[in-house]
Amino acid sequence: MTVKTADLCDARNDAQACRANFLSWGRRRAFEGRIRTVTCRGEIALIRQVVAQPGEACVLVIDNGGALDCAVFGDAMAGQVLRNGWSGVVIHGVVRDVAEIDAMQIGVKALGTYPRRGVLAGGGQVDVPVTFGDVTFVPGAWVVADEDGVVVVPDRPAPAAG
Repeated sequence: MTVKTADLCDARNDAQACRANFLSWGRRRAFEGRIRTVTCRGEIALIRQVVAQPGEACVLVIDNGGALDCAVFGDAMAGQVLRNGWSGVVIHGVVRDVAEIDAMQIGVKALGTYPRRGVLAGGGQVDVPVTFGDVTFVPGAWVVADEDGVVVVPDRPAPAAG
């Protein structure tokens, strides 16, 4: 981790702090990377396709519209994220299988948990701007996540001075 979200907000006027009240799962409580996005409305097939691709240390931002009635991410996808080199996942929605995810060397931020998964349909879009928590997550911009929250900046922040 190069910089804490609080320090990033103090140092940069262009830092956008997401107002969503995220919870954290996985053994990596802090992560950062270039943004990739998936939109869905309870449909998980497209998310499965994206996490199966090389992550290249990117952060996957999944916009499920803040829905709390179906999980769009679980332990199987978390395993794919880990194997394929993604830096972390931010979900505007809920997850399941959190005991298994917590045992993994992965970082996941989401609004909560729910045991029922989304449907296997393939609706949604990949790498389009998504907005929630008063922040627009633009593919290619940079996201930093830690215990204090999620912050978006247009480019990779400089490492903190030692």
